[in-house]
Amino acid sequence: MRFIVIIGLILALVVGLNSLFIVKETEYAIKFRLGEVVRADYEPGLHLKMPFVNNVVKLERRLITLDMQPEQMNTAEQKFVEVDYYVKWEIEDPRQFYISTQGGDMMFTRARLGQLIRNDLRDEFAQRTLSEVVSEQRRDMMERLVARADERFRDFGIKVNDVRIKRIELTEEVLNSVFDRMETQRTEFANELRSLGRESAERIRADADRQVRVLLADAERESQQIRGEGDAEAIEIYANAFDRDREFYSFWRSLNAYQNSFGTQNDVLLMDTSSEFFRYFEQQDGR
Repeated sequence: MRFIVIIGLILALVVGLNSLFIVKETEYAIKFRLGEVVRADYEPGLHLKMPFVNNVVKLERRLITLDMQPEQMNTAEQKFVEVDYYVKWEIEDPRQFYISTQGGDMMFTRARLGQLIRNDLRDEFAQRTLSEVVSEQRRDMMERLVARADERFRDFGIKVNDVRIKRIELTEEVLNSVFDRMETQRTEFANELRSLGRESAERIRADADRQVRVLLADAERESQQIRGEGDAEAIEIYANAFDRDREFYSFWRSLNAYQNSFGTQNDVLLMDTSSEFFRYFEQQDGR
């Protein structure tokens, strides 16, 4: 009798435990009756079900991140880039999600969602150049992707919250092309600067040469003027001295000529001593 009571208590406990289920704040709960969905709007807490008739399936209520594998995509200018991106989504209608995704199959959902987002992203890249993809147009592109994906997956009971590009990297071929173009542009810019520098140098050099010629001409004119004034003053002095004592002036000029003619002891001058040049040597009075 006691054994029967124990078995009855165990069966009652099992039935009681199978009559209760807990829904967490991070979960959706869908109750089935013999495979048919009867309710999918449970709030977090403790709830009842009929044992062996009802079963409960729980789904993720939190925001889910679908981290996609980096893929090569082609831009409008036929340049391949490697794009690393992710998708943020959540289950909005658990009943519809369960029905549309083969019983809430997360693998199926991720594959389907990833395929559609990938195709849409390829289309967006194909319509834009590389500079447009990495500029402010990137935000507009992401907003269009989110709106399009959210509209497509409404029938799946899914809400797409965000599509975000983490990194865009150029392929090695594109990198080499970009570097070559950058090098060409920098070379052209450097050549342009050199050309402008040479032009400026020639202009400065020509201006400097002109200023030098002007300065030299002015200096030469001024020196000629000063030399002329000096010669005129010297001539005037010589004329005044000559008029004062012509004999002394002639003697002084002869002494200068003697000094210039006999510079050293080794100088030899063959002349007639009776010539006019030696007249002050022959006569003591110089006559």
